[in-house]
Amino acid sequence: MMFIKTPVPQLLLISLFALFLSGCIKPSDKVERAKLLKTENAVQSELENEINRFARVNSMRAKMDLKFEDNSYAEVGLAEKYKTADGEVVVQRPANILLKVQIPIIKSDVAQMTSDGAKFRVAILQDGGSGKYKKFVVGTNSADYSALQKDLNAMDLDDGKAIKQNVNAFSNLRPQHFTEAMLIRPIDTEKNIYVQSAVLEDEQDFSVQKKSPLRRVLRGYYLLDEIRKDEQGSMKISRRFWFDRVGGIRLARQQIFDEKGEIESDITYGSTGNLSESSEYANLPLRIEVTRPKEKYKMSLTYQSPESVSIGKTYPAKAFVLENSWGLQEIDLDKKLLEAKNRSGGNVTLAPEAKAQVQ
Repeated sequence: MMFIKTPVPQLLLISLFALFLSGCIKPSDKVERAKLLKTENAVQSELENEINRFARVNSMRAKMDLKFEDNSYAEVGLAEKYKTADGEVVVQRPANILLKVQIPIIKSDVAQMTSDGAKFRVAILQDGGSGKYKKFVVGTNSADYSALQKDLNAMDLDDGKAIKQNVNAFSNLRPQHFTEAMLIRPIDTEKNIYVQSAVLEDEQDFSVQKKSPLRRVLRGYYLLDEIRKDEQGSMKISRRFWFDRVGGIRLARQQIFDEKGEIESDITYGSTGNLSESSEYANLPLRIEVTRPKEKYKMSLTYQSPESVSIGKTYPAKAFVLENSWGLQEIDLDKKLLEAKNRSGGNVTLAPEAKAQVQ
């Protein structure tokens, strides 16, 4: 008897063919897949014009609902959400911000913070009654204060672990984190290169019931990457804009990258509407969510009364330099960082602005 040796790839194909013929897999079997949503088209100049339309807002004053989420335990799938607080925000180009956080109903300030683009100041006015955490904190926007986290972890807090975690969570909150979320920088083709691309994202449509086969959707986005050349001549991404292509072209997300190419801020923009009473500021986001991966927190800002938002006024520079009128104990983070550097033998890096302040 003669045996014919069948190559392995051919044998595999024959086996698969037999499997189909046997009825184990039928063409009529339904497989749940995401629904592909219809998308709109746009050229790069249209995307750039949309960013510049957002950038027409030079200043803004608004009452907002603020919601803070501590993501310190995000690696194990946990996050701690805090109750919504009232907020008053004043922002002005190029990078000025005043943020007041208030207790709802009684409108008493919990904290006030300002940034003039270079320095930030934070006044903690209420801490739950003990008074030991009421401080006036001053620092430099570009400084990295992660080395000071060890000092905070070593604190002997009489109120227990829960209070320590809450202080730890809020310690990284900085006013300048929200400036670029609300005042998007315009397109600058002289300094940067812009590249357009497209992606599909598998998402959940929350307007549809959970068990519906239509809940999973494939949503199309345009990406617009901003590329800059550093001092060594290398090309690095500085910003990435996501444009939702379903039902029109809408700026849905802005990602800001640091010098290492890692995400510094991940900003999402909610449904749009009209801000102020002027038709000039139509189709702008009514909700902004800022995620700071390094600082491990998320903050959402929602306009309480969009039509009452004031846009276009000019505020004096002193409005963005908070003064310690409460007589709070002052903490200079740049000096604390220098002390940490001396203790560690010079392994802590100081920002140029911080060096000037402590010398």
